Amino acid sequence: MVSPRNIRFVLALLVAAAIAGIVAAITLKGLHTTSPEPVSQQLPQHIDVALQNARFTEMRNGTTVWELVAEKVEYDKTGDVAYLTNIRMVYAKSRTNGAITLTASKGDYSNITKNIRLRGKVHMVTDSGMVFDTESLDYLAKSSLFRTADPVLFHHERLSLAATGMEYFAKTETSHFFKSIDAVVKGIRPQ
Repeated sequence: MVSPRNIRFVLALLVAAAIAGIVAAITLKGLHTTSPEPVSQQLPQHIDVALQNARFTEMRNGTTVWELVAEKVEYDKTGDVAYLTNIRMVYAKSRTNGAITLTASKGDYSNITKNIRLRGKVHMVTDSGMVFDTESLDYLAKSSLFRTADPVLFHHERLSLAATGMEYFAKTETSHFFKSIDAVVKGIRPQ
C-alpha cells in the first residue's frame, strides 16, 4: 500500500516538474521569437542625408517669399544641393502679386543660391487664374523669375497658348513667351 507520505512526495515532484516545464516553454518561445531585422535603405554614394516630407522656406526681410514641401529629399554630401521628389511649392501672395502654386515630379534646390529646378509634369497656377504646364521650370531666387526653354502650354480666361520657352516674373505677374507661339482666343472668329 502506498503511504500518504509517499503520495505527498510524488505530488510535490509532479508540481515541481510542471512548473519547470512551463518555465522552459516560456524561455524557449522567447528565444525563438526574433525581432524584425532593420530595413537597410542604402543611400546612393553622393547622398549623405535623406528626409521624408521636408519643408523649405525662403524669407526676405521677415516675410515668407515661398514655401516648398517635398515628399522625399536627399542632400548631397556637401549639403549644397537637395534633390527633391513630389514637390508642391507656393510662392506667397504679397502687395504686388497673388499667390502662385506649383507642383512637379522632381527637382533640386540650391542652398547657396536658393534657386530651384523643377522637372517632370510641372504645373503652375496663379491666383489670377493663369495656368502653365511644362516639363521643366527654373526658379531664380534673386530676381523672383520662373523660366523654361521647353515647350509650355498656357491658359488664362479665353486665351490658350502653346510656345517654346517662357519667363514669368512673379513680382509683376507678367510672362514673356519666346518662340513657336500658337495662340487661340475663344470667341473671336478668324477673318
